[in-house]
Amino acid sequence: MSSEPPPGSGQQPPEDDPFRKQPPPPPSGAGDPYGTTPPPGGGSPYGGGGGDPYGGAADPLAGMPPLADSGKRVLARLIDMLLVGVVVWLLTWGFNVNEYDVSGDDMEYGRSLGQSLIAAILYIAYDTIMIARTGQTLGKKWLRLRVANLDNGSTPSVQTGLIRSVVLWIPFAFCCACIWTAITGGWSFFDKPYKQGLHDKAAKTVVVSTG
Repeated sequence: MSSEPPPGSGQQPPEDDPFRKQPPPPPSGAGDPYGTTPPPGGGSPYGGGGGDPYGGAADPLAGMPPLADSGKRVLARLIDMLLVGVVVWLLTWGFNVNEYDVSGDDMEYGRSLGQSLIAAILYIAYDTIMIARTGQTLGKKWLRLRVANLDNGSTPSVQTGLIRSVVLWIPFAFCCACIWTAITGGWSFFDKPYKQGLHDKAAKTVVVSTG
């Protein structure tokens, strides 16, 4: 029986995992394999101070692939929203839950509670399952991005993926889709040093480039 951890377990990935965290380069002469130079006195080459804001002493990005471009992250999210949104629309249309009446006044609402519930379940399930399997949704795979645990670069566990998905999709589905999408999509443009969205911070993950 294999002793390797199952995919999505949150443990250190196997040696042949092309996305696993690599050992940091030697301190003298070798430099950064990603072309960045640490600031004087150490710290992260991505713009923040030294150390890990989650309690570690060393920079957790050392040996990890470069952080993903925020613009590509937004595009990947839009692709995922479109793909799952088509399924949500088909289901709500098929089950006739896209409209309902209130107080007998024929006040029609385009987004009913049933529609919001279906959307939340599908988006959370899609994100959680895909991220726990490979760290990639379809949008991220097509744009060569990957979600990784900040502490060791491994594929997030189901629990981590679920936390990330719930923070991302519950507000989107039930109250403030446009505002929440703008906040979560734009947060990584300004966050330092790890370019994390609010959902990344809750789950302690980062998004890195795979190519």
